Amino acid sequence: MAAPEISQTRLYEWLTGDEDSRMCRDIPDAACREQPRNFFLHLAASLGNKLADELASARLVLPWLLGAIGAPVWMVGLLVPIREAGALLPQLFVAGLIRRRPERKGVWVVGGAIQALAAAALALLALFGAGGVGGGLVLAALVALSLARGLSSIATKDVLGKTIAKRRRGTLMGWSGSLAGAATLAAGVVLVLVDDRPGELALAALLGIAALGWALNAACAARLAEAPGAVEGGDSVLSALRTGLRLLRDDRAFRDFSLTRALLLSSALALPYLALLGQRQAGDQLGGLGVLVIVSGVAGMLASPAWGKRADASSRRVMGHAALGTAACCLLGALVAWWPGDAAMGVWPHALLYGLLVIVHAGARLGRKTYVVDLAGAEDRALYVALSNTLTGVLMLLVGGLAGALAQWFGPGALLLALAGTALAAAASARRLPEVE
Repeated sequence: MAAPEISQTRLYEWLTGDEDSRMCRDIPDAACREQPRNFFLHLAASLGNKLADELASARLVLPWLLGAIGAPVWMVGLLVPIREAGALLPQLFVAGLIRRRPERKGVWVVGGAIQALAAAALALLALFGAGGVGGGLVLAALVALSLARGLSSIATKDVLGKTIAKRRRGTLMGWSGSLAGAATLAAGVVLVLVDDRPGELALAALLGIAALGWALNAACAARLAEAPGAVEGGDSVLSALRTGLRLLRDDRAFRDFSLTRALLLSSALALPYLALLGQRQAGDQLGGLGVLVIVSGVAGMLASPAWGKRADASSRRVMGHAALGTAACCLLGALVAWWPGDAAMGVWPHALLYGLLVIVHAGARLGRKTYVVDLAGAEDRALYVALSNTLTGVLMLLVGGLAGALAQWFGPGALLLALAGTALAAAASARRLPEVE
């Protein structure tokens, strides 16, 4: 039994650049001893979650699904707001309930299992759904998936903070993003190869693999060695809301972070519109979707480890650099949208730009995830994460609606130009944040 443990510890030290796996910050000694094992369980769980997120993406895969089953076009516009806001809005209201549990991994397991069931339902709808009824069922399954994602998200970050030490969390998320990018790349290659073959079967297979990814996520979470934590502060929904608003008023660093994160929504909002420009060139063929999935996978594989290392050094700077990158990508996207003639025809120019924004968006996500976990103390981490996500969910609904209206009236180019301005404001806001590493 000793040999596998030694090899696991050595691999952990190699992946993290840590010469002594027993060196820990802000976690108890018992958690420190289990850190190498927990690191790989987190890695596998995150791989399953990230792969499933890509293969059931509201930005790419689900629009193709609605088109394949003949759902009304207006339903496509609801996918991203439901996916994002549905995952973020409820988190403040369940944070106090989760806080009452000395071990929170059970909540994570439940969330992963529900997501797996929702993805399996989407796979069945790809085979048997049709028209408006099928589209409505897709949206209903997406609501369940998104709410379960929110449940898992808050528990995941809380358990991460209890089981993985500072200056290791960004590295963990970086490696998981790289592995998921490689798996997504393989799925994109398969889509390009099937190209014009029956789309319903290929989409059902993708969504079935997504269901397996979330099942892996839940299984790995169940095996984590989590020490019982404090249960003080497990408030009611109303008390959690009052505490959260008081935190937002009194904690300037958290308030400035919330503003920066809100402005960084520009990267998430720009992605589906860049994909939309590519979809207009590719039509409904799965080969076009495959190109976008391949580019997304390569981008995630290249971006995440580099961003993770930099986030461990300064997550504040990572958010600022990602904001500047978002502004550049949005400006290029607007230029492509307005370019005259046939120079921008074909899916590849849009796919390459989409890949660049995926790289930048990975930095924005890793930066803000690492920042909020490191900013909060062990006793308040769940509340910080929940309040931040709930505020972002509200803004996603509001800003997403305005963005859709702007794109409808003036076109995607004008929207991308506006999002570039928002990203520049995010970069300026990130400069005011204190260092927390």
